[in-house]
Amino acid sequence: MQRRDFLRSSATAAGLTALSYSRVLGANNRVNLGFIGLGNRGDQVLDAFLEHADSGIDALCDLRRDYMDYHYERTATRGDRTRFQDYRKLLDKKGLDAVVISTPDHWHALMTIHACQAGLDVYVEKPLSLTIVEGRRMVEAVNKYKRVAQVGTHRRSLPWCAEIAKSCRDGAIGQITAAEAFYVANDWPNGIGNPPDSQPPAGVSWDQWKGPAPDEPYNVNKTFYNFRWFFPYSGGQITNMGVHYLDMIQWSLGQRAPKRIAAFGGVYAVKDNREIPDTAKVIWEYDKALVSYDQINANGNAPKQEYHFRGTKGMLLAYSGGYEIQPDTIREKGRFARTPLDRETERGWRKEAKQLIEPKVVDNVPRGTEFHTRNFLDCVKSRAKCNADIETGHRSTSATLLANIALRTGEALEWDAEREEFTNHREANSMLHYEYRKGYKLPEI
Repeated sequence: MQRRDFLRSSATAAGLTALSYSRVLGANNRVNLGFIGLGNRGDQVLDAFLEHADSGIDALCDLRRDYMDYHYERTATRGDRTRFQDYRKLLDKKGLDAVVISTPDHWHALMTIHACQAGLDVYVEKPLSLTIVEGRRMVEAVNKYKRVAQVGTHRRSLPWCAEIAKSCRDGAIGQITAAEAFYVANDWPNGIGNPPDSQPPAGVSWDQWKGPAPDEPYNVNKTFYNFRWFFPYSGGQITNMGVHYLDMIQWSLGQRAPKRIAAFGGVYAVKDNREIPDTAKVIWEYDKALVSYDQINANGNAPKQEYHFRGTKGMLLAYSGGYEIQPDTIREKGRFARTPLDRETERGWRKEAKQLIEPKVVDNVPRGTEFHTRNFLDCVKSRAKCNADIETGHRSTSATLLANIALRTGEALEWDAEREEFTNHREANSMLHYEYRKGYKLPEI
């Protein structure tokens, strides 16, 4: 099935409104877009925008010329497609309405803020930022310059995910006291390998790649997708995959930030040059609920579920293609016998078992970024708030960034979500941001 055919067939199944569906098929008031970052996730996000007839592809930017040339050819009918290797020149291009940022994490803040200052709306991939200070500054920029912003936690635009969140908040499984998420993959024994540092190959702009990150020697593993295994450029799999789960969990609990965080882990088994753990466990304490995340990259026996919720009346299990609700059995127990007469009474106890909810399975539902890009285009036109607005994206990303700080300190940290600072650990507060490399500065808003 072709991607466009899938979108058309799945839209009805997912319950999209007639208005949204008509926009997918034929809106002609184009939104002129510039794309910054075209490899891997950038390629996928560009594909998702191409599903919509009102996406104008007006500018392409990447450090790799071959990426730009490939996408330049395949988008011949969608805009003038000027090519850039410096994103600041793309931001100066006349006629753009918005930019789509799919670069490594350490570039998100500067590019988003500079785009807002240039008067452009922003679609920025998750995780929103590399530090909590960056994320707050991005929120301030979007608000000050009155920009529309969508963060790439695309499950916010999937109807079945919205149904999960609403069901949990409405008490479908009772009071939720625990939620658990899992990311499992077996990288053992050699993972991404262990190449030595070297001089960058001809044509590789290593200095531009590093941007605000610390100055360090070139290593092929620190570029392209493998940058996610190194802290100067990424928060690792806790932020990469974990932000999807924490976003869904916070949405479903109706909460935006934890009160306490603890994390454990390290590189226990995989023999490569990664910096992020191959095994980690994080625990967040929210108001009346505990949330945990297991990152296991030295064993591939993954559970069917990506995350699940435990409530007083049952469980909700979510996986890549849907979800199911499993009712719990409630048993009413009598009191302890204390006299001979009571013992006789207790012999007549009736253990009553009740299923308080009905089982439910929702499977074979659509999943894809097409719904999220559709929402962004609609909001650029209407000036409405996006499904994954900048504050929401910041709060979900922050939860995962807090986990990495807890991992580094090895202590349980208490978090003031209003002031965005730790209340019990001065050293941890120094980890809320890092000093940019000379020549780069996070703008004041």
